[in-house]
Amino acid sequence: MLTSVLVVSYNTRELTLACLRSVYEQTKGIEFEVIVVDNASADGSAEAIAAEFGQVKLIRSDRNLGFAGGNNLAAKQATGERLLLLNPDTVVLDAAVDRLVAFAGAHPEAGIFGGRTVFADRTLNPASCWRFPTVWSLLCIGTGLTSMFRKSGLFNPEAYGRWKRDTVRRVDIVSGCFLLIRRKLWDQLGGFDPAFFMYGEEADLCWRAAKAGERCLICPDAQIIHYGGASETVRADATVKLFVAKARLFARHWSRPGRWFGVRMLDLWAWSRMVVMGALIWVRPGRAESYRTWRDVWCRRAEWDSA
Repeated sequence: MLTSVLVVSYNTRELTLACLRSVYEQTKGIEFEVIVVDNASADGSAEAIAAEFGQVKLIRSDRNLGFAGGNNLAAKQATGERLLLLNPDTVVLDAAVDRLVAFAGAHPEAGIFGGRTVFADRTLNPASCWRFPTVWSLLCIGTGLTSMFRKSGLFNPEAYGRWKRDTVRRVDIVSGCFLLIRRKLWDQLGGFDPAFFMYGEEADLCWRAAKAGERCLICPDAQIIHYGGASETVRADATVKLFVAKARLFARHWSRPGRWFGVRMLDLWAWSRMVVMGALIWVRPGRAESYRTWRDVWCRRAEWDSA
């Protein structure tokens, strides 16, 4: 059974090359193809990929299609019965792709699968999966309780508390950095919603899959390094894009009152962080940059208010 590995690259040449090397070095037990969409990178990514990996199906986009658009384009060229979405800022460890594909084969009751992600120092990166947002989780985020008690299952419920991702478990959302999905399910769902340019794509996909009766499972034995944030270097821009994506998720999956509440919690999140960081400047001058970031985010709240 062929697996199609999809990678969307944008100005991450060295990271993308390292990712592809790890795929070929660590994946020996399955038949697979690799499809890379380069989103009009300006750093020579496409040329470097073509020079080193002649076996890769390289698609050179003349514009930045975003994560959703890039993966949708790659999926159209894929011939595998399973699609593995893999971020360019990842490194495959210990035959992780082989392990994840074997895990999927052993669990026909699920349609979407993820693994365990770690940082470069091999400490846990908990962003491999999370829960759907709720009124309570957003209230905790907006009031700052989540920031104060990040390891608390009560005050940070979307993060699965202290679970180390070291056991098989059903989850709500699998991160798009390392997500395996059955091709039939991908086609049934219509792939990613292109309205999600960056952030939120996998949450929307998994939400729609859950409504269709599908499950998401985590395989603890499939482990990768995920650096994170490699193509987004301006923190305020990244945060605003994240908030816009969340507002769109509320609009698509909640009622109108729920969407209104969710957006107001995003407003409170930005405002409270700006106020706290502004106050901390007096005792910790190093917080000035964080204050400026959150001030910029707060000033751009119209972008997610209208999403």
